[in-house]
Amino acid sequence: MKVRNYAELQEALFAEDGTIELIDSINAPAGIRLRKGQRLTAGRDGVMLSFINGGGIALSGDNEVSGLAVQTSPASRAVYIDSAEEDLGLIRLKGLTVTGMVQLLTRGANKKLSADLRDLDIVSADARACSERPMKYGVIVYQGALTVYNFSPDKDSLIRLRAENISVGREKAPVIGSGVFVAGFGDEGGRVVVEKLTTGEVYSNGMIPQGQPNLITGGIFIVNGAHAREVISEGRVVTYGTNDMVLDVWGSVDSWLVKGEVTSYGASGIGFVNFGTVGRFRAEKSIETYGLGARGFNQYDGTIEDGYFERILTWGDGSVGMQFSKPVGRITIGKEIVTRGGTGKTLVKGVIVELAADAVSVLSGGSIEELDVRGDIVTAGAGVTAYHVNGGLVKKMRLGGSIRSTGAGARAAVIENGGQSDTESLGKYLA
Repeated sequence: MKVRNYAELQEALFAEDGTIELIDSINAPAGIRLRKGQRLTAGRDGVMLSFINGGGIALSGDNEVSGLAVQTSPASRAVYIDSAEEDLGLIRLKGLTVTGMVQLLTRGANKKLSADLRDLDIVSADARACSERPMKYGVIVYQGALTVYNFSPDKDSLIRLRAENISVGREKAPVIGSGVFVAGFGDEGGRVVVEKLTTGEVYSNGMIPQGQPNLITGGIFIVNGAHAREVISEGRVVTYGTNDMVLDVWGSVDSWLVKGEVTSYGASGIGFVNFGTVGRFRAEKSIETYGLGARGFNQYDGTIEDGYFERILTWGDGSVGMQFSKPVGRITIGKEIVTRGGTGKTLVKGVIVELAADAVSVLSGGSIEELDVRGDIVTAGAGVTAYHVNGGLVKKMRLGGSIRSTGAGARAAVIENGGQSDTESLGKYLA
C-alpha cells in the first residue's frame, strides 16, 4: 500500500496489505506500531519518517523496515520491539539512517528472535535513560545507540543476530551511552548468538562524571550472555568520555578483526579490555589512549588465545600499556608499546586505584604463554617500569627491539614478588 501522509499511514497500519510504501516524507505526531509480518519501506530516495513528539517504530515480529531515514529525539527509541509474541520470527532492518536509539530488546515472554541488520547508520542517540543495565565486576553498563539485548531470564530464550555495516555517531559528535551493545541475561539466562558483526566508524561518549567508580560504557561491547562468532571493525572506534571502554568483552568472541584505529580520549578508558573469552583478536592499526588512567589493553578475567596488537600508545598518568591479571596464550606486538605518563588514578573493577604507567605489567594470577614484541618497549614517565613481571609468569619472551625508560627513577625490566619470566631476550635490561 502506497502512503503519502500520516492519515494514509494510519489506515495502512490496519489494512490487509503487508507492505507499507512511503512515497513522501511524513511528520508523525506519535509513534506507530507494525503488526506482525508488516513491512515498512521507502518508495523512493530521500524519504524520512519523523516523530514530532517522540516515539518511534514499534515492531511485533517478522517485520522489515528498509530504505528510510527515521528521526525522533535522540533519547527516544526510533525502532524497538513491543510484543508479547513467544516467537518474534525474523526482523530485518536495512538501509536506515536513524536519529534515536535502535533497541531490539526481548523480555520474559519472548523466546525466539532472528535479527538481520544491514547498512544501519545511527547519527545521534542518547541511551542513558534506559533502565535495563547489566551489572558485573562492580560496574553497571549503559545501553547503546544500537542495543541487542536478551532480557529474558529463560535460559532457552535466544536471539540470533547478523549485523553488517553498522555505523554510530560522528567524529566529535558521538552518540551518548555505549555505541554498539550486545548482551544476554547475565551468565545464566537468555542468550545472544552473533553470527557476524561488522562496523564502520563508531563514536561514543558515556557522559559519565570523572570519579564515578561504578558506571561504564563501551564503543563496541559484547556483554556476558552474548557469543560472537565473528566481529570485524572496519572503521575507527573512538570514545570520548570517562570510563568509556573502546572495545570490551564480557561474553565470548571467536574472532575479532580490528582494521581501524582504536582511540580513547577520556579518563579511565581502555582501548581493549577483556573479561570474557576471546579466541583470535587482531588490531591492525594503533590502539591509543590520552586520558588519565586510560590503558591500552587489560586482561582482567577470562582469557585470550591469540592476540595481535600492531602498536599501543598511552599518554596519561596511570595509563598502563598492557596489563595481565589472568592466563593468556600468545600475545604479539607488531611494532611497539609506548607509555608517556607516570603514576595516576584509574578505575579497576569498580574501584579507583593508583597505577604506574608501566608498558607491560604481568600481575599475580596473570601469565602469558608467549610474548613476542617485535619492536621497542618504551616508557617516559617517572617511577615506572617498562617490563614489569610483578608476581606473574611469562613463559616465553622475544624482544625484537630495545627497552627504554627515560623518566626519573624509571626501570627497564623488573621481575619481583615471586614473578617468573623467560629472560633470554632481556639481558642487560634486568634490574
